[in-house]
Amino acid sequence: MNNRRDFLKISSALALGTLLKPQSLWAEKMAKKPIGIQLYSLREAMRDDPQNTLRYVSSIGYKNLETASYSEGKVYGMDPVFFRKYIENLGMKLKSAHVGGPRTYDPAKKGEALDWWKKAVEDHKTMGAKYLIKPSMPIPTTLKELDAWIDYYNSIGEIAKKSGMLFGFHNHAREFEAIEGKIMMDYMIENTDPKLVCFELDVYWSQKGGQDPVAYLERYGGRFPVLHIKDEEEIGASGTMDFEAIFKAAYKQGMKDYYVEVERYNFEPIESVKRSFDFLNSAAYVK
Repeated sequence: MNNRRDFLKISSALALGTLLKPQSLWAEKMAKKPIGIQLYSLREAMRDDPQNTLRYVSSIGYKNLETASYSEGKVYGMDPVFFRKYIENLGMKLKSAHVGGPRTYDPAKKGEALDWWKKAVEDHKTMGAKYLIKPSMPIPTTLKELDAWIDYYNSIGEIAKKSGMLFGFHNHAREFEAIEGKIMMDYMIENTDPKLVCFELDVYWSQKGGQDPVAYLERYGGRFPVLHIKDEEEIGASGTMDFEAIFKAAYKQGMKDYYVEVERYNFEPIESVKRSFDFLNSAAYVK
């Protein structure tokens, strides 16, 4: 997609005042449903002009944010205090963050790795985040390797808990493959401490990995306080995702927040995230 075209569309909307509605009008719209967005959905626009892009996101009606940018103590180039004030002035909150952490994990250097996470927890607490989510990991070849990662995640979870946050892991399709006869995702859920580690079920990647997201939510109820709501392109576009059943099962097992994530598009990205919001906002089963 042409990120310059997206950028110009945002700029034009700002110039015309369509993003500068009186607070009472767009706050009323936003209050209807706490629909969240993973800002990776607008990755190029967030890279090129994060502040105006956030204003566009707020004008659509998104209420909760999940970030995907943390480097050297800043998020999208903004320090934590500024970022929190900026989004709160737009009527939004940072509820969750995707934070990768050190690229690799060496158990012999666990202390060094945990020091990195201590800083990440501190910065994200300043921004008001409740969840700190690791978005991916290398796929181990043995359960012994996976056990080392599980120990690491429990330790990060202890750090997060001390600050009133919850550490979690986000799946792709590969986590539903078997390692020594055990489904990796199942093994992680069953062996992490539920008081320290949660999971953000990406319903699209679950289905792509051969697992019915509804059945998964029912099997491990209570372990998924946050979800990624995703489709092949815009939410509801493919007709292959049973979002009504997913939301009903998610609420029943204790979902607190959910985030739209759009990775592939039929339209310009900013239009795709708007259509995704409209789909969920008009769905009677979405609270």
